[in-house]
Amino acid sequence: MSKQLQHKVAIVTGASRGIGRTIALQLGAMGARVVVNYANSPDKAQQVVEQINQAGGEAVAIQADLSRIDGVQSLFSRTMDVWGQLDILINNAGANIYKPLAQVTEADFDLQFNLNVKGTFFACQQALEHMNEQGRIINFSTSVVGQMFPAYSVYAGTKGAVEQFTRQLAKEVAVKQITINAIAPGPVNTELFNEGKTEQQIEGLRKSAALGRIGEPEDIANVIEFLVSEKSQWITGQTIRVNGGFI
Repeated sequence: MSKQLQHKVAIVTGASRGIGRTIALQLGAMGARVVVNYANSPDKAQQVVEQINQAGGEAVAIQADLSRIDGVQSLFSRTMDVWGQLDILINNAGANIYKPLAQVTEADFDLQFNLNVKGTFFACQQALEHMNEQGRIINFSTSVVGQMFPAYSVYAGTKGAVEQFTRQLAKEVAVKQITINAIAPGPVNTELFNEGKTEQQIEGLRKSAALGRIGEPEDIANVIEFLVSEKSQWITGQTIRVNGGFI
């Protein structure tokens, strides 16, 4: 793989597993020095770091609770302490709790909005402060925003907010020639996706996609690879649906 990100520093939030893990590994293979952020899985985060390092890359794991502003600030200040620069931010960390309207609690609501919305927004704020010229910010939405799924109302609401401030922030971050875009995956084969779903439910989602399959983390990481490259310099403020024709 081309080392097109050599001398770049990337933060990947929620990078200890799933899509975030795959993105971190791919950015490391592209030559970036990677901050593997995690909340509660130090062993898994360290495994990602070791895999990047063993492949000839450079990575460190940094714990931070991104549902709190002080956690967001800590992640960025520690990144600057370690690497002294920032070029790429992948806001992958998120929470999802699927409940019918009547069962949603205040705690359910706050957990999802604090991490998915507040954490992402203030990470963008920190990126504007610390990021080099021509940096890249990638936020995470979901293709569920375009669907009508029972029990997804709060989660989809958080991602709708992410899509909107991705658009609204495009001109603000452009003062440093930073681009900001959002990825909206469809169903992706991860531990989190498969948890609590029957094979029948997964088969139904598979058939819902025009391409007839569930996505893989690599499908998302490949689009991230393009968005962090110089080839994407004329794309900003956009949400890209990466879902195999799910909607």
